[in-house]
This record gives sequence, C-alpha cells and structure tokens, in this order.
Amino acid sequence: MSDLIEDAGPADRANAPEFTVSEISGAVKRVVEGEFPHVRVRGELGRVTRPRSGHVYLDLKDERAVLSAVIWKGTAARLATQPEEGLEVVATGRLTTFPGQSRYQLVIEDLRPAGQGALMALLENRKKMLAAEGLFDAARKRPLPWLPEVIGVVTSPSGAVIRDILHRLRDRFPRHVLIWPVAVQGANCAPEVANAIRGFNALARGGPIPRPDLLIVARGGGSVEDLWGFNEEIVARAAADSAIPLISAVGHETDTTLIDFVADRRAPTPTAAAELAVPVRLELLAATEALGGRLAHCVTAAMARRGERLRDLARGLPRPETLLDWPRQRLDSLGDRLPAGLRASVQARRVALSEAGGSLRPGLLTRALAGERRRLDACGPRLAPALSRRVEAGREALARRADRLSLRPIEAEIARGRQRLSEQGARLDAAFARGVEAQRRRLETADRLRETLGYTATLRRGYAVVRGDGAVLTRKSQAEQARALEIEFADGRLAVGGRTRKPARGDEPPEQGELF
Repeated sequence: MSDLIEDAGPADRANAPEFTVSEISGAVKRVVEGEFPHVRVRGELGRVTRPRSGHVYLDLKDERAVLSAVIWKGTAARLATQPEEGLEVVATGRLTTFPGQSRYQLVIEDLRPAGQGALMALLENRKKMLAAEGLFDAARKRPLPWLPEVIGVVTSPSGAVIRDILHRLRDRFPRHVLIWPVAVQGANCAPEVANAIRGFNALARGGPIPRPDLLIVARGGGSVEDLWGFNEEIVARAAADSAIPLISAVGHETDTTLIDFVADRRAPTPTAAAELAVPVRLELLAATEALGGRLAHCVTAAMARRGERLRDLARGLPRPETLLDWPRQRLDSLGDRLPAGLRASVQARRVALSEAGGSLRPGLLTRALAGERRRLDACGPRLAPALSRRVEAGREALARRADRLSLRPIEAEIARGRQRLSEQGARLDAAFARGVEAQRRRLETADRLRETLGYTATLRRGYAVVRGDGAVLTRKSQAEQARALEIEFADGRLAVGGRTRKPARGDEPPEQGELF
C-alpha cells in the first residue's frame, strides 16, 4: 500500500498505475485487517438490530465517534451478555471493511459489560420491569412442603454447592434428590438453569422419573459477573412460572440476584436452603461424600484438560465462516433493499403503461399514416434519377480510364458492373416492393382501425343520428323544439318531410353517446 499513498511529483502522478474499485477496496481491507487483527473497544451500545438472518448489527459510540459493528449468528448465540441498547460494554474482535458500502466495522467475537456500574444499571432496569409485571408480589409465593419426598436441585454437579446441600440433607433428613447439572456461570448458565426449572416442571407424576415436590436453585459465592447468569430475564421468568415451590440459594448472604425476588423462598446460602427444605434427622457420612467429591473433581479436571487441549488444536485450524462474512452482510443489505426496488419497478412500469395507453388515439394513427405515405411518395420519384446518376458517374470514370486500360479488362469490368447493377437494381426493386407492401398493409390496418373507431360502423349495426337545426340531438325535448329534423342512417340521410341525401364529407360526426 505504500505506493498508493507515497507523495509523488506531477510526472509521477501522471504515470501512476490505475486500480479498479475492487482492487483498492481489497487493499484497504488487507491493511485494516492486518493492522487491527485483535482489538478491545469500550463504548455504549446504540441501534441494536436483529434481522431474520440471526446476525446482530449495532453501533459502539462515545461522545465523539460512532463505530459500526456486527456479531455473526453463531457468535451471538453463545455470548454471555446479549447486547442491549444503552449498555456500556467492552467488545473484543477484529476490524474489517465492508466494500459494498465503503465503510469499516468491528466483527465482535466477545462482549462483556464495562465494569460493575454498567451491570448494576442493567439489573435495576430489569428489576423495575419485572416488578411492574407483578412477579415480585408476595401473593404469588407458595408455601414450602413440610417434608418433600423428592427434591430437585439445579446446580453444578462438580462444585462445592451440591456437596453442601447433599451433606446437609443427609445430616438433617435423607431424601430422594434429583440433580439437574447446569453451568453456574458463563454464557450457558442462564439458558441451562431456565431449561432445568422447566424440565423438572414437565415431569409427570407417577412416571419413570419421579416429579420433585421442591426445587432448589443453588450456586456458591462470587463476583457480580460470576452470578450474572441468575440475573437474566429468562431465569426469573422460568422461576415465576414454576408450579413446584422453589428455593433460591445463589451466592452468599450479601449476594442478591433476580431469582431471589421471584422465588417462593430465599436462602442466604446453599446450606441454609437444605435446612429450609427438610427437618433435622441424622448426620451424613463425611468420608463417603468427600470421596465422591474428589471423584467428581478428578473427572472434571480431566475433562477440563482435554477440553483445553481440544481448544488449542482448534485454534490452529482455519476459520471457514470468515469466508462467508462479506456475502452474508451483502445478502442482508440486498434483502433490505429488495422490497423498495420491487415497488419502484412496478411503479415505473405502471407509468410507462399509462403513457403508452394515452398515445393510442385515432388522430395520432391517422397523422402517422399520412406521414409514412408522404415519405413513400417522396422516395419514389428520386429512385430513377439516382440510378441514372450512378450509371453516368460510372461511365465517366470508365472514360477517364480508357486510355490506361486495355479493352479486355474494361469489357470485363463493364460486365461485372452491369451484373452488380442488375443485382442492386433487383434488390432495390424487391426492397421497394416490400416497403410499398408493408406501407399498404399498415395503411389498411390504420383504415380498418379508423372505421372501427368511427361512428359509421355503429350506424351499420342499426343505430341512427338525429340532427336538428344543424346540431346533433340527444334528447326528445330537443327534437320537439327543432324546426326541422334530419336522420342519418348507414346508407344516407333522411330529412323529415324531405328527400334523402348522402352524408357530406364535411359533416361533423356525432360525439360518443349521441347514437340512437
């Protein structure tokens, strides 16, 4: 690209190479992507749009600038924080260009709130919205069963939370426990927790898997970002729609999430949730629980190591989805412009049809036919003199060359000239005959059209025109007041009390609707 921006003199500018629009756009794209392959941008989200393709188009802005950004469908589905207008975020991705609109944009691969301040502002907005819908009302909360037969626990299967709950349940009163394993933080936390609550409610009573009498949604302590999955709207609505009484035990006693406001009872810790669920009975066997925890931890660690190895290998593979980035965006752009283009095309064809229909009048056809007839009459008399002039010019040229040419080549040239003249004359005669025939057919067609549009054809179908005092009469009262009447038929005119006469050429034809 250095040769594109190098300062050159007038002579060098005149000899500089030329680039096509695609070449210069590709060069700019390579420079931008090469200089900014991985960037983190902080700003406020604005104009978040989600077309039917599943991609997300948005703007990152601050007080002085706006940066267009796009999140492809696959990336948007696994984001931990979904973009909302007005949210301050830190976006991670790469800069690229969109040649179809001559602009640069950020392809976002990860999106996170910009600190706890942005998260708390978003949380307050959600709390106000759900409270306005009545999801926090005390009248909606159900009492907990005194001694549930089956308890469903929604939490991570490998963390300390489930061990604490099970330990406390066995210590107080052993019960049948169903565990629905979920991710308790990250992008998959909110959908997995919501699906687990709905899944427990979907179990039928008396089925192969017993339906729980009580649900516990639990997680250990952590930062606001770690607990954010339990502040998502889908989790709060799933807890509110649950027909099974639900205890929320997310974080420590000082941690508060949206599910705590919607649940039937809030426990300050997961252990306290187990104490709320059942009364006291016996202590648990700590050694057995520890061995089970160690086994779960080893399995989780082994799976984590293998998962990390798999991700390391995946980074070395090419990314085929990047090949379709620009066609996807161009398809979205063309899809937005398609309805307006179709409407404009239909409107243009309607206007053209109206203009063409307005020009089909008998007067225009008659004038066009007369013009063609005059042009044909003017071309006919000029044909013979033109041929004579051409022959005479050939004779003069032949005479000028007679001294330099022998008789035999001259005779051969004359013979060829005569042959060409005969052929040209024959072609000209044929073309003239075809032109005359075409003009005759057009004249006949126009004459038939004139007769069809004229009122005389209507007279031949049995109608008549009544005139009185030199004007066409259309009403009975006008005929009664006229001094003399004249009725025009297809074969002539009849004066009432007089004689018939042929219609004169200068007689005015009746207007449409004046025939009887």
